[in-house]
Amino acid sequence: MIEVNNYVYKKEVDWSLLHQGLTIPLDIQVVFQNAINEFLPKGSSKDIYLVLEGKTYKAKLINQKFNEEKYTNRKSILQIRYNTQSEIAERFRDIFIVSYRYILEQRNNISENKRKHIKIPDEQREYLAIYTTEYLDTYLLECITQEDMRIIKEAMVREDEREYEASINYSIIDPFATITTMNQLVKIRKLNRAIGENLKLLYNFCCQICGKNISKKYGVDIVETHHIDPFVESLNNNAENQIIVCPNHHRTIHKARPIFDRRKLIYIYSNGIEERIILDKHLSKTKN
Repeated sequence: MIEVNNYVYKKEVDWSLLHQGLTIPLDIQVVFQNAINEFLPKGSSKDIYLVLEGKTYKAKLINQKFNEEKYTNRKSILQIRYNTQSEIAERFRDIFIVSYRYILEQRNNISENKRKHIKIPDEQREYLAIYTTEYLDTYLLECITQEDMRIIKEAMVREDEREYEASINYSIIDPFATITTMNQLVKIRKLNRAIGENLKLLYNFCCQICGKNISKKYGVDIVETHHIDPFVESLNNNAENQIIVCPNHHRTIHKARPIFDRRKLIYIYSNGIEERIILDKHLSKTKN
């Protein structure tokens, strides 16, 4: 049995994914970035294996060459590629049939030069989650379809945000969920937890608000992930909706419910106190 190691990417389904592959941004993929330099030097490619629903498919991982003097902040451009007639491309089109039909309909109604910019509406989006495994050349894939999102949304209506985030940070499982709901919750919790664990590594287990690793002197790392927009309402587990905070700040935010100014990256409390995000390696790249 293949053991999941770390999360790599949550990709929104688009035409490219359904036909020839995807590009993996590596801005916050700490563990994967370190491993890939040894596995695949710039300008080279290797065969890799994608495991989906228990079946293994062959694809190619490409580490693209680029002008490092021009793009000084970019570490790598990694692409996963496969043929549009390949088994995995066909399987993606079967699984993500709702997205595929929507994009096809839109492509038939617009000019060719606009086709690559087709975006699926927020409420209809589907996703592919990619995880590394114990093998450098093997990745585990999980599909999050509209049906998955519907089941998760119904389950989240009954969830308290603090209890949900505790389940992410401390692996708490709801024993009362039905099997169908449990399968979807396990899938989404695993993704949430994996994204959060990667961010914890990015910030070296320090709180983004106070800048401290409050448990370091005790020889342990205790830090938590927090969803800026509550996940039970937004269903948004992308990295730009998560921050890393110490338990003290996490409980304060949930209790006081400050307003978050995403443009300034400041929490504004009802008594007038403001606290700025002082550690930022991922939010400023995606803020509006």
